[in-house]
Amino acid sequence: MATIKDIANLANVSITTVSRVLNYDETLSVSPKTRKGVFEAAEELAYVITPKKKPKSKWRIGLYDSFSLEEELVDTYYLSIRVALEKKLKSKCIDFFRIEQEGNEENLRKIDGIICLGTFKKRETENIKDFQKLCVFVDSNPDEYYFDSVVIDFNSATKNALNYLTQLGHENIGFIGGVETDMYGNRFKDLRQDVFENYLKEKGIFKEELVKIGGYDPKDGYTNLREMLSADPKPTAVFVANDTIAVGCYKAAYELGIKIPDELSIVGFNDVATAQYMVPPLTTVKLYTEIMGETAVDLLLERLASKREVSKKITINTKLIVRESAAKPQNKQ
Repeated sequence: MATIKDIANLANVSITTVSRVLNYDETLSVSPKTRKGVFEAAEELAYVITPKKKPKSKWRIGLYDSFSLEEELVDTYYLSIRVALEKKLKSKCIDFFRIEQEGNEENLRKIDGIICLGTFKKRETENIKDFQKLCVFVDSNPDEYYFDSVVIDFNSATKNALNYLTQLGHENIGFIGGVETDMYGNRFKDLRQDVFENYLKEKGIFKEELVKIGGYDPKDGYTNLREMLSADPKPTAVFVANDTIAVGCYKAAYELGIKIPDELSIVGFNDVATAQYMVPPLTTVKLYTEIMGETAVDLLLERLASKREVSKKITINTKLIVRESAAKPQNKQ
């Protein structure tokens, strides 16, 4: 496992800066570029691709994102996929270019295919079709009959996390999630919320007051958990939509004098590189973002080479990483 010192060396910053960035310290005054460098270094050290000398590829690939730099730094899920995409392309000696919302004509002439990362509504999907390039979507599947895609099974991933909490004996389980808004202003309901509610309703333990919806950053986790803990019934466990929200939950619990996991269990989602450095280390659903990125590159290259007409959808499995942030509720110890 990479240490904070390793990350600091790769990002060319101090150990203190790394620690404060990974913990989303709001009092730290550094540039977005520095924050981005720290998160990218943490992701790069999470897995290693051994470089091999290869001839330069004939293919040129465009990368098209639905999110801004600010959103990428708040929730590093997409950052980790992007890092994996770029590492895979570099390992294959493939030139790649960023496709912007406007002024794409020159880059579109250069490229053979496009990898689209994020969630896109119908208008953006139609614009992408107008590019008239082979495309693979990562983390969404806007037109399964037209595009290739690489996605996560959010249904089974969420159920695995909830199975773990209910098997520990938790019944008062809260959910903190958000509504995703892309750079175009489109809003997308969190799929995990639907799975969470249906799962607990089937078991007869769903409590609507234990569902809090806001954004996906630490501030939302902090505010929503404080609200949840100030009312009745209080949760003995909380499942959160991403690990960044969990950072804010940790802060709220600390300020309220609530011990994790003795008095409150927390399970995250994504297993970003920072999760293992939290205190206590966060139990979370691992999304294999490096495999998502690598698979997307392989899928696009295969379609470019074969001229395949039928589209493919590849679902990447997840895994619950059990660390130290969840335990049996106190009344069932």
